Amino acid sequence: MQKIVKQILGLTLSTSAAWAIGADALQVRSMAATCAACHGTNGVAQPGMETLAGQSKDDLLKKMMDFKSGKKPATLMHQLSKGYSDEQLEQLAGYFAALKK
Repeated sequence: MQKIVKQILGLTLSTSAAWAIGADALQVRSMAATCAACHGTNGVAQPGMETLAGQSKDDLLKKMMDFKSGKKPATLMHQLSKGYSDEQLEQLAGYFAALKK
């Protein structure tokens, strides 16, 4: 009986953890969707804008942090980046880095 209870608890905990990871991934994808107007669907931009997909996570994060701090001048990104926490910017950088160009 104890073995069955442990298996059920283990399944419940692993299902909860998977749901939490899925929810985080969905949240990051939703945040990334707000970038589509300028940087294109799935981070592949039209000519004249920067494609985010496939860039290095470190490079993307540095750019976004520089926008946020004001080190890198911009028309909109310096304002938009301030709306995200450092952790969210890191998540976005990872998301776009994982996409194909």
